[in-house]
Amino acid sequence: MAQKTGALIFDETADRYDIRFDIADYYGGLHCGECMDVFTGGKWKPTRIEYGDNWYLVGIRAEDLNGLRVRI
Repeated sequence: MAQKTGALIFDETADRYDIRFDIADYYGGLHCGECMDVFTGGKWKPTRIEYGDNWYLVGIRAEDLNGLRVRI
């Protein structure tokens, strides 16, 4: 399956992050441990999403995950 690129968005109704690929095309909600690549520092870096006190990407420093470019 080919990877798709989109942006992280927080879905308040589900209380979790999702990936928006297009105006009405979404991943369907991310769960702890799901792997993806995030574009940061001019390159793609592998990571996974986890939840502790809040949602975070392992190995990625970001105050806010909203809008980060990801591929999955």
